[in-house]
Amino acid sequence: AREEIARLVVRELAGQEAVLVADETGDAKSSADCVGAGRQYSGAIKGVGLCQVAVHLAVVTESVRVVIDRTLYLPRDWAADEERREAAGVPEGIMFATKLQQTAAMVKNALELGVRARWFTGDDVYSGRELRREIREFGLGYAVGVSHTYTVTDGAGRRWKARQMINKVLPHQWMRMQTGHGTKGTREYDWAWLDVRADDTPDGHEDDGTSVLVARRHRYTGEISFFRCWATEDVTLAQLVEVICRRWRIEEIFQLGKTFTGLDEGQVTCWNSWMRWSLFSLVASAVLALTAAATTTASPAGPA
Repeated sequence: AREEIARLVVRELAGQEAVLVADETGDAKSSADCVGAGRQYSGAIKGVGLCQVAVHLAVVTESVRVVIDRTLYLPRDWAADEERREAAGVPEGIMFATKLQQTAAMVKNALELGVRARWFTGDDVYSGRELRREIREFGLGYAVGVSHTYTVTDGAGRRWKARQMINKVLPHQWMRMQTGHGTKGTREYDWAWLDVRADDTPDGHEDDGTSVLVARRHRYTGEISFFRCWATEDVTLAQLVEVICRRWRIEEIFQLGKTFTGLDEGQVTCWNSWMRWSLFSLVASAVLALTAAATTTASPAGPA
C-alpha cells in the first residue's frame, strides 16, 4: 500500500523535482509491551521516556509537502527479545536497523518508485557518514544539520570543530536572507559557508562536487546552527539555504497528521496494528495535502 501512495504522489507532482526529508515522531507509551516501546529520546515528549519512535520520509516541493513512507524503529534490545517480538507479532524478517539504515532503505524505495529528487535533508540525527555516503550513491546532494562539536577538515587537511571553523568567516562574508514568514513577520537569518573536505565519498566516486559547512546565525541572539552539505555540482549559498529550510516543512506535516488524521492516537500494541494505523493516517494526510495543493493551483487569480 505504501508503494501506491508513492506512485500517487509521483503522478500528482507531474515531474516536479522534490526534496526528500527525513524526521521522526514519538508517542509516549505506558507499557514496554507495545511494539517498539522503550526508554528512548523523542522530541515529541521533550526528552527521554517510554515511547515508540517512527522514522518518516517526506516529499517536499514548492507546492506539496507529504509523507510517503514510514517505519517503526525497534530499539536494539527490543529487536533481540524473542518473547516480546512473538507477543507483538513482529515478522521474523524484521531485524534491528539503525534509523540511518531505515532512512536509506526508504530513500532507495522512493527513488525506485519514480520520485524525482535532487536533494535529501534532515536534522543531526540523519547526519551520520553511513547515510550521507548512501545518499551520494543514490546520486543526490544533501544538507543535514550537525552539532557545534561536529568535526570537519579544511582544505589544508586541518581538523576543526564546527564552532571553531566558523571563526574563519569574515564579517562581510555573512549574508542576510529571508527564510520564510512567521506569526510575527518575516524570518531573516545571517548565513555563511566554508569549503570542507568530503568524508563520505562512495567507492568509485570522484570528489568533484561541492562540499561545504553552512552556518546560520540568529540576528539578535547570535546563536549559530550548522549544516553539512554536499552537492553534485556547483551551487549557490541561496540554493543550499532553500534546501535547508524545506526540512522544517515536515514539522507542518506532522502537525497536520496529529490534528486531522490521528497520527499520534494509535492505541495499538502489535506490529500489524501499528502498520495499519500508521498507514491509514499516512493515506489520509496524503489525500489532504494533495487536495489542498490541487485546490490552490486551480484557484482563479484575484483582481489585479
